[in-house]
Amino acid sequence: MKEIVQRDNPILRIKAKEVPAKEIRSLKIRKIIKEMKEALASQDDGVALAAPQIGVSLRIFVITEKIFDILYPEDKLKKREIDLVYINPKITKLSKEQKLLEEGCLSVRWLYGKRMRSIKATISAYNEKGEKFERGGSGLLAQIFQHETNHLDGILFTDEAQDLRELPPEQIPSRLKKDTSNA
Repeated sequence: MKEIVQRDNPILRIKAKEVPAKEIRSLKIRKIIKEMKEALASQDDGVALAAPQIGVSLRIFVITEKIFDILYPEDKLKKREIDLVYINPKITKLSKEQKLLEEGCLSVRWLYGKRMRSIKATISAYNEKGEKFERGGSGLLAQIFQHETNHLDGILFTDEAQDLRELPPEQIPSRLKKDTSNA
């Protein structure tokens, strides 16, 4: 399994390259996406991962399917979606309203801080089948869109975070840990 690179790795500071349209469905890209999903699944508190975080400078990020349990905890009957893949994502709209939000990063272990983020965001991208789509989100989903596209531009949340502090694994909010009661 691919290791998640940490903040001192220079690849995290490079603007990632777009995936050429003709390569989106290639074996190479499918392998990268599979490695990203495996690396993300190995982290109890992770909700999303950008390709540079596994050492690949391409404009791809993945959001774990467990995000739906976090967003809709009261809806235990909701049909689970699969991991969401965003290739060549572009934020097309951000709300003017922003909020100071708690944030962490799998590549900046175990630092947490607060970062100003728009409370709503719309993103366009391609899925792993090469189909273009657009998705809007608010709250945590909007925050993820912004955090992950920042990664693709070589920006870490700590660049603009306030109140940075270390938070050991045992103090991670329980909403981010895997829900084993539904296993």
